[in-house]
Amino acid sequence: MTVLHVRDHGGPDDGGPDDGRPALLLLHAASRSLADWDAVAPHLTTGHRVLAVDLPGHGRSAAASWSFDAVLRDLDETLAALGVAGGVVPVGHSLGGMVAALYAAERPDRVPGAVNLDGFWWGTPTQYPGLDPDEVTRRLADIGDMARASAGQRMPAEYVEQQAAYSTGLGIPYERAEASFRASVRELPDGGWQLLPERECALEMLDALDALDLFALFRRVPCPLLLVRALHRVPPTPGLEWLDELMGAYGHGLARDLAVLVAEREGVTAEGIGATHAMLLEVPEQVAELVREFVSRL
Repeated sequence: MTVLHVRDHGGPDDGGPDDGRPALLLLHAASRSLADWDAVAPHLTTGHRVLAVDLPGHGRSAAASWSFDAVLRDLDETLAALGVAGGVVPVGHSLGGMVAALYAAERPDRVPGAVNLDGFWWGTPTQYPGLDPDEVTRRLADIGDMARASAGQRMPAEYVEQQAAYSTGLGIPYERAEASFRASVRELPDGGWQLLPERECALEMLDALDALDLFALFRRVPCPLLLVRALHRVPPTPGLEWLDELMGAYGHGLARDLAVLVAEREGVTAEGIGATHAMLLEVPEQVAELVREFVSRL
């Protein structure tokens, strides 16, 4: 087990010992870092201690290998090291949202509620209404191949600057985007950047994500669960217009399947947010408001 790198944003007791109110445990997306939460966390500290964590292999947290079971144990170890013995509300984005749901399912005695912000991975071919399932299967395989080809790559010195400049097209302030991208990679002696997690760890993470049955997991969560879906898509990438069509169909499939889940499972709430997947950087105040409202009802 490993104690993960944490940014303690404090709370009503300035980050002091647990006083009975659950701590908020902020979990980031794949290949990102705790810095993604920097614009959201200050809006959450009024009633709760707020802790942002670098997941294994990300940011400044080490990882020899990657599995969901190991991630949950590392979170336990990290919370213990911080003196957090009481309740915890995991709030995760993308990969972090899936970890949040899994932590709630596996640690029911300490989790009074969990939040998953657009953590739905790629789903199954049946979740792409209007498209041929065989074609969807081929396209999902293409996406998986692209993700594995880029895992742990070394990028040129211009990488962070280019990514931050692109983000401004989504309405994200350049300084916010630049800081978040810089924190999610490792600077190399030649001025380039190492994508994280490193390749072997990233490949294990992708395999674990592909094996996760998310809607079965959501149905296992015994506490209130907030599922938030991004309503806006990023502009199509030249040469990958098929991906935009795929994501449009997946959005419809997710909306349909989330409505069924909410009807079946008391305590599950589904919301949409007017933002892209990069919601933490794009609309941090709106994200914080959704989290605050949810936690206030627990």
